[in-house]
Amino acid sequence: MADHFPTVKAAVVQAAPVLFNREACLEKAVQRIAEAAAQKAQLILFPEAFIPAYPRGLTFGTVVGSRAPSGRDTWQAYWSNAVDIPSPATEAIGAAARQANAYVAMGIIERDSETSQGTLYCTTLYFNPQGEIIGKHRKLKPTAAERLIWGEGDGSTLTVLDTPLGKMGGLICWENYMPLARMALYGKGVQLYLAPTADSRDTWQATLRHIACEGRCFVLGCNQFVTKAMYPADLAGIEELAKQPEVMCRGGSVIISPLGEVLAGPLFDQEGILYADLNLEEVFRGKFDFDVTGHYARPDVFQLLVDETPRPSVARRK
Repeated sequence: MADHFPTVKAAVVQAAPVLFNREACLEKAVQRIAEAAAQKAQLILFPEAFIPAYPRGLTFGTVVGSRAPSGRDTWQAYWSNAVDIPSPATEAIGAAARQANAYVAMGIIERDSETSQGTLYCTTLYFNPQGEIIGKHRKLKPTAAERLIWGEGDGSTLTVLDTPLGKMGGLICWENYMPLARMALYGKGVQLYLAPTADSRDTWQATLRHIACEGRCFVLGCNQFVTKAMYPADLAGIEELAKQPEVMCRGGSVIISPLGEVLAGPLFDQEGILYADLNLEEVFRGKFDFDVTGHYARPDVFQLLVDETPRPSVARRK
């Protein structure tokens, strides 16, 4: 009997959060999940940092050598609206995923409530159709000024989940420019590669198409569409946006096949949801002539060692 591979209906949600407002973000996320579910989506992807914001254009009062008190006020607003795992916020997303009978990958700013309570992480959180948290990925390397506000993840969350829809996992934004991080996911057989981002440039489209061809996987790119008017008027530091363009992020969400063909999008300059039917047979058909960790590898010349050990700052032995 021939193998049977599923066809997955995927949804990529290009939307803006209600910036710096966790509860309103959750309400919007639940609405978008229901909207995608009405179109029979089985996998629903949200952008990087959807809850509570990607704080584009803000400095948090920081220059080399000093921090302004007003920047600490901005930080307090950001920290206060971040997401603990688990929490009522994650329960709300889980309930929406259960109602939708779909897998949901949500971009959140995760508040580390177990150890320091003072560090935030840019995280993708995975929910199954039963509403359970089944995995997460913390961004390994925040880019440029993101390092002021987010900590670094470790190898323990280089997550690829084996699900009835296929093997799903991914990296966040410019992590996707890290060849070894991509190779770590390819080595786990990723088929549904999720790439939430904050990059809306044309060059990002080339990056996603390259990853699809390189990994012979479906790539789901997901970004926000955000305007300056969406920022809360009373946010500390809002005056820093005066010289920013009205459209802060154009979007550019897209769905790409394992041979690099665009299936949906890219979507620019508006909110919306992209849909595509993903036939997993195309993953295996694509690997006929190129399998980056199989017949096209040269382990006699190159080998990647990945350390997936959790790296807590305080380790206890009993």
